[in-house]
Amino acid sequence: MPMHVGEKSFNNRVEKGLGDDFMRGAVRSAQGRLQNNRSKAADELGDWEEWRSLGQEIRQHTMENLDYYLNQLSDKVAELGGHVYFAETADDANRYVRDVVQKKQGKKVVKSKSMVTEEIALNDALEEDGCEVVETDLGEYILQIDDHDPPSHIVAPALHKNKEQIRDVFQERKGYTDSEKPEELTLFAREQLRKEFLSADIGITGCNFAVAESGSFALVTNEGNARLVTTLPKTQITVMGMERIVPTWEELDVLVSMLTRSAVGQKLTSYVTALTGPREIGHADGPEEFHLVIVDNGRSKILGTEFQEALHCIRCAACINVCPVYRHVGGHAYGSIYPGPIGAVLTPLLGGYEDYKELPYASSLCGACTDVCPVKIPLHEQLIMHRRKIVEEEEESTKSERLAMKGFSLATGSPRLYKIGTKMAPLLATPFVKDKKISNGPGPIKLWTMIREFPVPEKERFRDWYKQRTKGGKRND
Repeated sequence: MPMHVGEKSFNNRVEKGLGDDFMRGAVRSAQGRLQNNRSKAADELGDWEEWRSLGQEIRQHTMENLDYYLNQLSDKVAELGGHVYFAETADDANRYVRDVVQKKQGKKVVKSKSMVTEEIALNDALEEDGCEVVETDLGEYILQIDDHDPPSHIVAPALHKNKEQIRDVFQERKGYTDSEKPEELTLFAREQLRKEFLSADIGITGCNFAVAESGSFALVTNEGNARLVTTLPKTQITVMGMERIVPTWEELDVLVSMLTRSAVGQKLTSYVTALTGPREIGHADGPEEFHLVIVDNGRSKILGTEFQEALHCIRCAACINVCPVYRHVGGHAYGSIYPGPIGAVLTPLLGGYEDYKELPYASSLCGACTDVCPVKIPLHEQLIMHRRKIVEEEEESTKSERLAMKGFSLATGSPRLYKIGTKMAPLLATPFVKDKKISNGPGPIKLWTMIREFPVPEKERFRDWYKQRTKGGKRND
């Protein structure tokens, strides 16, 4: 499975994340900073909830008419002299890109940040052909030279590393001799990457949004590397998920404004670049040849289902930045290049329950992700839908679990049985109580009590306390 990262076992990945104190501290700090920045930027825009509703309407309309807008986009790109390829699978997309690189006798590819190319493992496919692939986003560049460490965040891929670790990576891999100061690290990376830009044969980018009416695509960045990737090489390839499209420039304006605020708390990022087709006669720069690869890879199967709203995602990572589960286990624990709440929803849809059935359960269902989503994806509701499908369709629940749930339903549905149960609870819990707490519970609460304490049932129930307090229906204040 191309999008899979890390160990196969979900529990092993979680345990590793829980044991990484530095990573947890870095994530906690970054989440707080990004949340504060997002809130300030949203407040400055004003009427944020109305903007969210508008974003939701744009995405809903686009998905409901996706075939029309994709055809319009394809026609416009072709009209401008570009080439368009619709890739049904990851293998199809990789095969097309490899063919283009081979025909151009490309030896070196420079890339800007792209989640969809991570999803289809494009770098691995090109490297199998002997092609050198260089990530030019600073975070991705750091991870690439550090033994191809996978990203742990959609927007900030190297979030799990600190400046000292980055310095060590540069020293070991690139002969860096300066300090861990961010300015010096960045200057060194800039000097290294400049050589790569100038010697590259092919440039590959992702796509934040394609504009159907003009055949353009937009890139939202803070480093400027995407402009060099799309300007210096003679051949440029853009890879986009089929859902990353807007009808017109007007919708692009709205969604980019919401993306930048939700992702990093900026009114606008340093660069919002819109590119349209190959270089025209008389233009000073730009590629001589342009290819657009539109990737399905399971997305069309989501259309028309109860999960269609997952395709509304604009990859801002706002949901990740508020998620308490992500805060404790980190991005690699999800085993997918899409972590956090959106990853827990989207990854099983693209990769199947066989490999990712645990992800919908990696949530507290607090609803914070739904509250911050700039296009109002009901993420916590979709996680519940996943859980239902896993139990009902995949028959993942055991006989004992189904029996326990039926018993629980029967007990809580009967006032008489509920009363008996609450009276018996303190006695039944006695074998598991130690130091007035339950730290090693039985059955369904066993995993819970492995990492937190469960309260001991009180002998005096609330009903008994309330009855004694009111005494005959009168308050005894």
